[in-house]
Amino acid sequence: MMMLLGFTSVGGGSLRWASLPCTFLSRKRAPSSSSSLFAKAGTTTIKSKLLPGLRNACGFATSREAAAAPLCTASLQTAPITHQDKVPDEKTQQWKAAIDFKWIRDNKEAVATNIRNRKSTANLELVLDLYDQFSTLQKEVERLRGERNAVANKMKGKLEPSVRQALIEEGKNLKEGLLALEEDLAQLTDQLQREAQCIPNLTHPDVPIGGEDKSVLRKTVGSPREFGFPIKDHVQLGKELDLFDFDAAAEVSGSKFYYLKNEAVLLEMALVNWALSEAMKRGFVPLATPEIVRSSVVEKCGFQPRGQNTQVYSIEGSDQCLIGTAEIPVGGIHIDSILSDSQLPLKYVAFSHCFRTEAGAAGTATRGLYRVHQFSKVEMFILCRPEESDFYHDELIKLEEDMFTSLGLHFKILDMSSEDLGAPAYRKFDIEAWMPGLGRYGEISSASNCTDYQSRRLGIRYRPSPPEQSLPPHAKKGKSNVTSTQFVHTLNATACAVPRMMICLLENFQQEDGSVVIPQALRPFIGGLNAISPRPR
Repeated sequence: MMMLLGFTSVGGGSLRWASLPCTFLSRKRAPSSSSSLFAKAGTTTIKSKLLPGLRNACGFATSREAAAAPLCTASLQTAPITHQDKVPDEKTQQWKAAIDFKWIRDNKEAVATNIRNRKSTANLELVLDLYDQFSTLQKEVERLRGERNAVANKMKGKLEPSVRQALIEEGKNLKEGLLALEEDLAQLTDQLQREAQCIPNLTHPDVPIGGEDKSVLRKTVGSPREFGFPIKDHVQLGKELDLFDFDAAAEVSGSKFYYLKNEAVLLEMALVNWALSEAMKRGFVPLATPEIVRSSVVEKCGFQPRGQNTQVYSIEGSDQCLIGTAEIPVGGIHIDSILSDSQLPLKYVAFSHCFRTEAGAAGTATRGLYRVHQFSKVEMFILCRPEESDFYHDELIKLEEDMFTSLGLHFKILDMSSEDLGAPAYRKFDIEAWMPGLGRYGEISSASNCTDYQSRRLGIRYRPSPPEQSLPPHAKKGKSNVTSTQFVHTLNATACAVPRMMICLLENFQQEDGSVVIPQALRPFIGGLNAISPRPR
């Protein structure tokens, strides 16, 4: 028997969606060894002596339901300035992503085409120019370090006082020059990282090129139910069945919040436990995650915690944010780790509350539960070997299909177009279910293969097992037998976004007498309740 989950509210510090300084306390990272390129650097602004005009902070949101396309610094300069937006001290170091700049340079045309296909604002020419400057300056720093070491070695022997004094002066001059160049190199490195973070992940060759209208229908499941009576939307049904209170929530919290009441509370818990149960049957480990995370972890997962159209609520006076999806804390659970080959794949299914500003959502579908600021969600997340990520992407889609089919929903699976992919996604499939009361399809789930885009930023690697046949039978294990580490691939998929699932259930299973039938698959999780019926007046 599964236990019903309890729900908590967030209190304490005031919330706002403004920019935050990006600070990150990291464990020691393992050396980079992979040759794939994409990861996003932090967005802390650093003063630069070399290129003062490049104080850009760039970032991404990963879903058309959650946020818009990648945006770079020019569009953020009109945001209100607060104490949190101050330029940090020049000694503050932003976190670094394992971006393969040489690969970008060597594959310039492919990267440029990918940027165009995604309608990204990334400036590839600037990235390559900064990389050339970085390479030149790094060589000069290494040359001066060599000269400084040579001078130090000369002073070890017995020398005439005049010769020693000359070497001391030479060493002092080299040290001063080296310090200045090292400072410039650090600033240039930060600028290079910030510009390179605008470059999106590569795109699967089968992804349709273009806008949302170019997305390809992969499969249709079921057919719309035919009603012999006037249908109602979930807002009207919720009012008549006393399931929601939007008005009171608007007074208490603001618009796009809601109270669940009566059977709606039980239905939410049933949906959560049903989704967890279905994923656990397939080997997923259940998690309940933190719902406040460091802003740097949000950025490393490919989300944008800054700017006027951010979807992220930031906590004033801290470097923390409320999560918009459990993908963020689950992605961070193995941050800066080297996993063993035997641990993979790692499959997690996580319950959390999610918080989204829904900035820029005016004019889109916002009625009732469809687009809200806080909701419960069950998210699946996989870390696997690079050669297996396409397989697990298909597995996630099949699992979602089986789950939604078991509820009796009519839905379609879409292979999303290049312009609709978030920056981390190599490929993304959306599931849109028919919502008869709203008279349209609505997204209830998506599944993305992010390849090594997130792992390069989160520092998650694994060490492949050496091929058994490559070692002699009695060979001793040593450093020469240890394989190089590689970045894992990450995937995520929605098992159940509660509010939109409620819309589907209420609108599709409404009856002429005003009741709503509970699907058979959910009844064991809601105390055997068969239907939600109107209360006697």
